[in-house]
Amino acid sequence: MIAHLRGRILDKQPNRIVVDVNGVGYDVAVPLSTFYGLGEPGSEIALRVHTHVREDALLLYGFATPLEQDLFERLIGISGIGPKVALAVLSGIEPFELVRAIERGDLARLTAIPGVGKKTSQRIVLELKDRLPRAHGTAVVEGAAAAPPAVRDDVLSALMNLGYHRPLAEKAVDSAIQATPGGDFERTLKQALRELAK
Repeated sequence: MIAHLRGRILDKQPNRIVVDVNGVGYDVAVPLSTFYGLGEPGSEIALRVHTHVREDALLLYGFATPLEQDLFERLIGISGIGPKVALAVLSGIEPFELVRAIERGDLARLTAIPGVGKKTSQRIVLELKDRLPRAHGTAVVEGAAAAPPAVRDDVLSALMNLGYHRPLAEKAVDSAIQATPGGDFERTLKQALRELAK
């Protein structure tokens, strides 16, 4: 059972990174909340890991903070919610905001996440409302570099990979670029997700 990985980032894409640990590359799925704080390929990284064993695969899910991992493991403990949906939930809403939405029973906020329907939202609130983790400390790292010209295309591609339709994603990206002029990929993506949640 792999519970923690420390090494260098070999490859990095939204929702997926490859971590080189002493010459062995581990393919790790990550939520966008973790992806925001990652350095560039070649930089050092340490991740908390949940190992998910299936008959046909051994899958690794990585998290930057205890809260993200805690929420992920509680989500997959709910009947009908697998790792893919749990990752989509953590990618579509900040961990602290997720906790607040569950506490308030905010179904509208939860159903705004791609891949999460009304029944799934109701199940999340019903099962987790009284079993939420106490808020752990977490730090969100935001890059301050100027946006490269390709940032719009990269953010648009990331949103479409998360299940948003192109016209909606384009509108959100354009609004995000206006709201965070000169923002890098992570900041622009984060803002675009906020725009989509409105």
